[in-house]
Amino acid sequence: MKTALVTGGGGFVGRKIVSMLLQKGVHCKVVGRNPYPDLEKSGVECLVGNIGDGALIQKACKNVDTVFHVAALAGIWGKWEQYYQTNVLGTRNVISACQSNQVENLVYTSTPSVVFNQVDIENGDETMPYASRYLCHYARSKVIAEKEVFKAVEQGLKGCAIRPHLIWGPEDPHLIPRLIERGRARKLKIVGDGTNKVDISYVDNVAHLHILAAENLSKSGSAKGQAYFIGDEQPVNLWNWINELFKRLDIPVIEKKIPEKLAYTAGTILEGIYKLTGTEKEPPMTRFVAEQLSKSHYFSHDKAIKELQYKPLVSAEQGMVNLISWIQANEK
Repeated sequence: MKTALVTGGGGFVGRKIVSMLLQKGVHCKVVGRNPYPDLEKSGVECLVGNIGDGALIQKACKNVDTVFHVAALAGIWGKWEQYYQTNVLGTRNVISACQSNQVENLVYTSTPSVVFNQVDIENGDETMPYASRYLCHYARSKVIAEKEVFKAVEQGLKGCAIRPHLIWGPEDPHLIPRLIERGRARKLKIVGDGTNKVDISYVDNVAHLHILAAENLSKSGSAKGQAYFIGDEQPVNLWNWINELFKRLDIPVIEKKIPEKLAYTAGTILEGIYKLTGTEKEPPMTRFVAEQLSKSHYFSHDKAIKELQYKPLVSAEQGMVNLISWIQANEK
């Protein structure tokens, strides 16, 4: 790699990828919704806009050998049109720009949500089929987008997909702040029996696998057309992990429980009410969240280990120490 474009390069994962690329001497371009003066000071070429702007993406992909397509509309609530515009049409724009500019390699940031099928997933692997029913627009749009990437691979593009689960770490603007806010407000309850295990993915480990995938594509190319699940060393008990975080932050641990079926039913009702009233704010419970909080979702990482020589850079314990230090430093 000599020159790489990172869509969403100003975001949580994108920034970490950019940082690691700069350490390797790779010239970086970034497409983001805002200007990033700190990145520009590091020599990063920043283009302001969104991936829905096809002309901008065409311009961004000029003289680039590798694209990391990280940008996406995440979340579990909102209009389908918004998710389709960003996650599907935006991905098509990236693919088209890669093809017309002869970009050699495309690493696409996907999600395990593409295979979530409303049952426990324990040590699942990449042979799992795509979900046939979706509980949120995000999952549906990411399935379509990942299929678009693999369709382009069949047409000659060297591309692959990375599926990180529950990305966390310092500077996380999504998962951790939401947990802390709800924990301090005493608005969290254990959904189900509290025994479900999940993969968690420290942000450095996620960025590391993206770069390993790009290096593979640029050399042997064996990752072409492949998807890779990724997480830290081992799955964790979700509720034990959250409570450990809370203990270290002096937040009361979660003890109260709500049955999985009751949470799912509440999510169904609340989604219906919010849709009927046109409420844009996310309901306090949805079917997708009920499933996420009550079922096991963890995957084998053997494929990434064997094919990409993946090994976590940061252990779960060290990651927790880093996270706590960051939270405490930024709350003063």
